[in-house]
Amino acid sequence: MAPTPPPGGGQSTAFAPLPNPGHCGWNELYAGDLDKALAFYTGQFGWTLPDAMDMGPMGKYQFIAHDEVMVGAMMKTPDAAPVSAWSHYFWVDSIIAAKALVEANRGQVINGPHEVPGPLWIIQGIDPQGAMFSLTGGE
Repeated sequence: MAPTPPPGGGQSTAFAPLPNPGHCGWNELYAGDLDKALAFYTGQFGWTLPDAMDMGPMGKYQFIAHDEVMVGAMMKTPDAAPVSAWSHYFWVDSIIAAKALVEANRGQVINGPHEVPGPLWIIQGIDPQGAMFSLTGGE
């Protein structure tokens, strides 16, 4: 049984949860062994695998779906990433405003902002305590 989303945290009909600032909108795994990770998570949760996106030398970006709704993707851990890890993207109204708030509050933006399909914008950062986080939203 899937968890019930909080009020306003529902899902669109085909692609990821609807934009709802402060709520998770995308889940992404950097996997050391992508094939093993896909087998593990699809076996554990019954996730399905819609078409993958070819990212050239970086390999494939394998979308994952739950109950026919795309909720994220998995890819091989990039060489520049220190470890395999999940990253959860939280919705914001404006990625430019969010970047300014991160920097004004002693956080560090380590990737972005850059545009991704949707069209959406993302940043990845590190909070003042050293924890990594990711944000997504309009420009």
